[in-house]
Amino acid sequence: MASQATEVRSDLSQQDAVVVRFAGDSGDGMQLTGGQFTLSTALAGNDLATFPDFPAEIRAPQGTLFGVSAFQINFGAREVNTAGDAPDVLVAMNPAALKVNLPSLKPGGLVIIDTGEFTKRNLDKAKYDVNPLEDDTLAKFDTLKLDISAMTVEAVKPFGLGNKDALRCKNMWTLGLALWMFDRPREPLQEWLRNKFKNKPDIADANIAALDAGHAYGETAELAGPLRQVHLDPVPTAPGLYRTVTGAEAVSLGLVAGARLLRLPMFFGGYPITPASAILHHLAKLKEFNVTTFQAEDEIAAICAAIGASYAGSLGVTSSSGPGIALKGEAMGLGIMTELPLVIVNSQRGGPSTGLPTKTEQSDLYQAVYGRNGDAPMPVIAARSPSDAFECAIEACKIAVEYMTPVMLLTDGYIANASEPWLVPDPESYERTPAEFLTEKNGPDDTLLPYKRDSKGARPWIRPGTPGLMHRIGGIEKAVDTGHIDYAPDNHQAMTDARMNKIANIAVADQEIELGAKGGKLAVVGWGSTYGPIHQAVRRAIAKGLDVSHIHVRNIWPLPANLGELLHSYDHVLVPEMNTGQFKTILRDQFLVDAESLSKTSGQPFAISELESAIARCIDEKCGGQVEVNDDQLPSPVGDEA
Repeated sequence: MASQATEVRSDLSQQDAVVVRFAGDSGDGMQLTGGQFTLSTALAGNDLATFPDFPAEIRAPQGTLFGVSAFQINFGAREVNTAGDAPDVLVAMNPAALKVNLPSLKPGGLVIIDTGEFTKRNLDKAKYDVNPLEDDTLAKFDTLKLDISAMTVEAVKPFGLGNKDALRCKNMWTLGLALWMFDRPREPLQEWLRNKFKNKPDIADANIAALDAGHAYGETAELAGPLRQVHLDPVPTAPGLYRTVTGAEAVSLGLVAGARLLRLPMFFGGYPITPASAILHHLAKLKEFNVTTFQAEDEIAAICAAIGASYAGSLGVTSSSGPGIALKGEAMGLGIMTELPLVIVNSQRGGPSTGLPTKTEQSDLYQAVYGRNGDAPMPVIAARSPSDAFECAIEACKIAVEYMTPVMLLTDGYIANASEPWLVPDPESYERTPAEFLTEKNGPDDTLLPYKRDSKGARPWIRPGTPGLMHRIGGIEKAVDTGHIDYAPDNHQAMTDARMNKIANIAVADQEIELGAKGGKLAVVGWGSTYGPIHQAVRRAIAKGLDVSHIHVRNIWPLPANLGELLHSYDHVLVPEMNTGQFKTILRDQFLVDAESLSKTSGQPFAISELESAIARCIDEKCGGQVEVNDDQLPSPVGDEA
């Protein structure tokens, strides 16, 4: 085992990217620890991708398996597209965290354990019959066993904290050790702690002392074992202003930017729901950009208020996750019938019903494309990553106003919570297209035609109170051009066709190929947050000489005009999705292409190794039918990009 450990340490120090997972009880501050390590990594100039993974319970029983919270970060001196398959380093703060996360650790990886938490009571809660520190459970890993709890209590003793408050600082001790291990400066974290606890300087000083103590342990421990310092050079990047951004932050900033480019005030009506709540939180801080935020009493009130704001001349926006989107369904139909601009953000999560509130899934695609009563088409856009959500939000705002329609923007729990570096774009690089309002009658003989359509099929936008432009609006069918109530069969046919054609003819960009050639053996087609693992799996396959390409679709509805021809140029089409094959079905329906689904509904993102296995199978001409990911049949994870 000694020779294996030496080899692993050598590999870790020579890697150009490392995957680290912090795991502990939901009260151990793992998300905060991971978030601050992410900031220090960004300041060091490494590329990165993160994956926060936490329980749905506000506070699950301490020490239990279902109360484990984890934060994974993949960072390196080269481009990083995913949070990584298997961690190189696992920090386990208690027995439950070890039991839940150890199966994911790379064979020969390093596990850092807080032995102070391995009490009989905690071992029982984690359902360990034997202490894993005393048998061969950890035999195939490098192991660093530290009583982090005791060392933290000792470090903060001068500040007079009780034992409970002292132990709350152990995440900072752990962070200090991680900062030393990966050659990160402490000063930005020290300053952050001083600002966070500026009204409680004793708490700030205690956390800083714990941070410094963890760092000092790494500096001074004379160990011949696995604890060694690893330095990763900054990744070569284009010059510019960079910041880390989560998907929720990027959506919020993109919505504000979209409204500003349209010269419109923005109204956001929301109701708290995981994982969409963060958008309301971020927008509430941006009032100086003419943003009004409203936390409604329920989901229906939130979207109806947004529709009312659009009627009044603002850009109405609402946000939710799958269960809330279901409640908003009738009001979406109202937005489509009244033909008012509206942006609806759906941060998808596992379902149905309450489902998996804090886990990720892509299972709301049918709901987005088809999920309303009547023929009620709506544009649907899907973001591929946290930073891409900014651009998608701007596009959603533009389409909503240009075509006078509700638009749905799809993200998911992974995108919403994950973070990555973002090159802040130059505002001058965006086209400004101020929204236009009708100010005078537009019909013959000085008449008003509120549903007269322009060349794109959009009706005029009329602010209430504009002299002479009073008109009917509501959910009952409108007469062509005039907007009067009209139940006539021919009129309903004409208006149904008009609404359908308006959406079908929205001009979206032609589909591009992310990797590989046009035409060939296999196209791997994805949408949304599957971009990272698909991209890396296809890149590895191409490096092995396999004939495979990656296509990633942003515009889900309407689909790009050239997509059908593109898909038919490949022998096989594989569609990996975190659902049971919804986009595959849409592609088959629209283009009669014999696409195969690779389905995963575990609440976790795809691993690169899962997709590599599926690509190899398809290249061997064994495609056909629908496949569900079975982790037991997959090769061992080999980390992120090889």
